[in-house]
Amino acid sequence: MSGKFDNKVVVVTGGTSGIGLATAKRFAAEGAEVFVTGRRQEELDAALKVIGSKATGVRADMSKLADIDRLYDEVQQKHSQIDVLFTNAGGGSMLPLGSITEEHYEDTFGRNVKGVIFTVQKALPLLRDGASVVLMGSTAGATGTAAFSVYGASKAAVRNLARSWTLDLKERGIRVNVVSPGPVKTPGLVGLAGPDAAQQQGLLDYMATQVPIGRVGDPDEIAKAVIFLASSDSSFMAGAELFVDGGQAQV
Repeated sequence: MSGKFDNKVVVVTGGTSGIGLATAKRFAAEGAEVFVTGRRQEELDAALKVIGSKATGVRADMSKLADIDRLYDEVQQKHSQIDVLFTNAGGGSMLPLGSITEEHYEDTFGRNVKGVIFTVQKALPLLRDGASVVLMGSTAGATGTAAFSVYGASKAAVRNLARSWTLDLKERGIRVNVVSPGPVKTPGLVGLAGPDAAQQQGLLDYMATQVPIGRVGDPDEIAKAVIFLASSDSSFMAGAELFVDGGQAQV
């Protein structure tokens, strides 16, 4: 590793599994002091063991403003500034039009839009000038997916937040970009198929047929893209959406 994040403070929300965990591991390996959040203490403790001694865990539901405040209180106890914020926490479930409920809407937009808005807004006093903010998007925000419209709409909202916030924060030199994965083998994705292992593998196999390069992604492949957007290697990128999708949304 290059150590390009030595002495940097990085916050990764939703960092206990999948893409969030893979990204937190990469930041720590590159020298960063990493704060990760998770909603369940057992999973948070397990993640910290994997990430290593440079990680601090904060149990938090990022759709709840009090939990966001607690996260930044924890950061301030150790550091005066944040260099990188990766808003990975979120998720969603599948319901077709005609079956969408208010609870489904509130849960999806609460986690993917409300949570992102206030995670970034409440970080502003701590974000150093020139910091990097990376928002978690999805190819679902740019393409149609049956029974996944609410989730897709929430990720389309995230895409616009990056555009607008780039203008809001330009005087401080804070870059806001979006990383948008295609299908990636994560607990969140396979969980859409339910608990049956055969059905989960069937979902992955089907999704692989929809990707031009013929397979689903690995969480670490998305983590590498986040590291790029967070680093000075992407210093002339702002308000952009970086697709890491095997070409799925591109051809």
